Amino acid sequence: TNCGPTTRGLAQLDKWLGNGKWDVIHFNWGLHDLKYMDDKGRLVPVEKGHQQVPIEQYAKNLEELVKRLKKTGAKLIWASTTPVPEGATGRVKGDEVRYNAVAKKIMEKYGVAIDDLYCVAISRLSEIQRPRNVHFTREGSEFLARHVAASILKALGENPKDN
Repeated sequence: TNCGPTTRGLAQLDKWLGNGKWDVIHFNWGLHDLKYMDDKGRLVPVEKGHQQVPIEQYAKNLEELVKRLKKTGAKLIWASTTPVPEGATGRVKGDEVRYNAVAKKIMEKYGVAIDDLYCVAISRLSEIQRPRNVHFTREGSEFLARHVAASILKALGENPKDN
């Protein structure tokens, strides 16, 4: 599912986790938190809305989510939020950097591994991201998926090159 902002994560996390045992949880919240919405919950140009979850509340929500995820006993991996390009509707380029900085401090505080997807994506952004859009091309999604899979395999103690 699309987990949306941290507010949805707080409301749905127990349902998503269920009763199973988790070895690794690779997660991210941020891109939906920092987007601008109108009072009806629609994505709008920045000047016509407000951030879905302001950065101070994002920090509180994310810390609570990390505390709850830690209780699973799983190895946790937080993925930094990927770049917001100039001209993306409802988002401001650079907000992801601010949200990532807040999140990084929380991950360091709780000893959560960091998968820096922001840096991975930015190294090839013009090739893998759609113009003026936070989403990626098919090839870009595959590139990021391979990177994420490798970080999960590493957390499981497997060599990604063996798979």
